[in-house]
Amino acid sequence: GLDRFMGEKIINVTDATFKLEVLNEVERPVLVMYWAEWCGPCVTFAPLLDDIARNYDGRLKICRLNVEDNKATPLEYGVQAIPNLMLFKGGTVKATAEGALRKSQLIPFLDNNL
Repeated sequence: GLDRFMGEKIINVTDATFKLEVLNEVERPVLVMYWAEWCGPCVTFAPLLDDIARNYDGRLKICRLNVEDNKATPLEYGVQAIPNLMLFKGGTVKATAEGALRKSQLIPFLDNNL
């Protein structure tokens, strides 16, 4: 599955660990990608997220949450479609983006909100 695309810098989060890994993170912003195994665009987007994880190392924490295995968090944050990106700062959503962004879209999205 998607695991072979996702580098070690990207943290898998679940409904159970979301608060700890995302909401309680105060050192740096957290980018959460909502995804599923069956989502083609999610798989396409994965290498770019890996790239971002390397380029923004230390400035940004990147997590991913599988919406099939974890229903509560997407529901709580109103995730309708995937892939969906949410940038959290100090436990609150600072920015969101739906769909598999191109690099030319993702970089400004991050830089404008970091």
